[in-house]
Amino acid sequence: MSTWFSKILGDGMTACEPSDEIEKAFVPLFRTAGRPADMAVFIRYVSEGHLQCQVTAYFSPAAAELAREYAAELCVKPARNGLGLLAGDGCCWTVLFPDGDN
Repeated sequence: MSTWFSKILGDGMTACEPSDEIEKAFVPLFRTAGRPADMAVFIRYVSEGHLQCQVTAYFSPAAAELAREYAAELCVKPARNGLGLLAGDGCCWTVLFPDGDN
């Protein structure tokens, strides 16, 4: 499965609450799944022309169950540049982005 999901969480001021909720909901699913390296949620802050930055969460294909719980939409795989890891194992970077900035 290679389908990614994204969910706009709001601006930088209001996105803390939904990102915390996603992170907390991720943990039990991650443990139950056996802590797979390809299961992760990333976050990106973008401020292109806006007063406040917009925050978007990206769910890897292995996190599809969680993405559906948060009504995330299908999207293309995000570029690695500018992403931060919200939830998952740190080794997910090399598993999900083996070419570096893909």
